Amino acid sequence: MFTHTFLGTNDIDQSRAFYTAVMGTLGHATAVALPHGTAFPSAAGSLIVASPSNGEAHTVSNGYTLGFKAADSTVVDAWHAAGLANGGSCEGAPGVRENSPGQQYGAYLRDPDGNKICAFAPNPGA
Repeated sequence: MFTHTFLGTNDIDQSRAFYTAVMGTLGHATAVALPHGTAFPSAAGSLIVASPSNGEAHTVSNGYTLGFKAADSTVVDAWHAAGLANGGSCEGAPGVRENSPGQQYGAYLRDPDGNKICAFAPNPGA
């Protein structure tokens, strides 16, 4: 359904370090440096984190969350730890999400620019 997702940044180097760490834990270690940001390509689509093309400062989209698929709960834990170690902030510690479909295991972060992201895996107890 999607070809790519684009998240804005005001600090290319900081966002590159953050997303290289968190995407690597999910098995997407290829980071392609762009003049205005970084792309993380995959067969299923690409994540692009870059400066807005209109030249204005990036601002956070209220209510928007970008979710990533993780293989299992240990990957979600590693993803969350990598984000915290690379300038992100916790928006929801790893754990079972009772209100999610299938009560999945997930975690939430804010990237260094304030974008809300999450990673989810099947419930380890299901």
